[in-house]
Amino acid sequence: MSPTLHALFAIALWATLASLGTALSHLPPFLLTGLALIIGSLPSWPLVLRDRAAWRVPPRTLALGVYGLFGFHFLLFIALRHAPPVEANLVNYLWPLFMVVLAPVLLPGVSLRPLHLAAALLGFAGAAVAILGTRGGAGAGAIAIQGYWGFLPALGSAFIWASYSLWTKRVETFPTSAIGLFGLVSGVLSLACHALLEAPAALSGKDWLLLVLCGLGPLGAAFFVWDMALKRGDPRRIGILSYLTPLGSTALLLLVTGRPLTWTIALAALLIISAAVMGARAR
Repeated sequence: MSPTLHALFAIALWATLASLGTALSHLPPFLLTGLALIIGSLPSWPLVLRDRAAWRVPPRTLALGVYGLFGFHFLLFIALRHAPPVEANLVNYLWPLFMVVLAPVLLPGVSLRPLHLAAALLGFAGAAVAILGTRGGAGAGAIAIQGYWGFLPALGSAFIWASYSLWTKRVETFPTSAIGLFGLVSGVLSLACHALLEAPAALSGKDWLLLVLCGLGPLGAAFFVWDMALKRGDPRRIGILSYLTPLGSTALLLLVTGRPLTWTIALAALLIISAAVMGARAR
């Protein structure tokens, strides 16, 4: 399979994450994150049984992997629970833009150009439209009561994934199979937090089915094939392809939730994707 097909497969899987997370939003977030990440790590278990080096990474790299996988998904599931999911999903997809804006801060030898700043303002405008547009739509009452705080985890998850993606360029190259270790450690940590901080929850058969789909798909296979794509293909082309994710994710989420495509959602999606493409093309 070519790097482009690997990337497109990962994008297709990630497009289902918000919909699956919304369907499972009744579960405690630590429990949901932990079970899904452990299930997602399963494909790499046979590899480490054959070769222990498949999971051999420095502690710094392991800490970075846990930061990225655990932090991103936990905050995203919190956002989908406390903010209208379509708008929270759009705000979360500021991460490609954050990668562009944060690159000069986190990576040596990278500079920020005026076009990057213009893209940042455009992306911020898109996030503002997504958030403020909820006042007159579904979830308006909840937003008024909670003071828009539910969008903060969406911004936080975008920042974590962008910074994780950039910091992977500053650590020693690790095998793709090590992502299974990141998921397993993150999942165990999350379940420990669930045991200490959350009330026990009973899972139905449907819950387990959705968890398996979530774990093996957007929280499992997607990370493995995405890593393969980045290591074998042109990262610039693959980065541009990633902007298909918010389009597919938002369309699927609208279908699942039964919400109509409003002008604010369409405008927010257009602004955020345009900002990300603009930022990626600025050299």
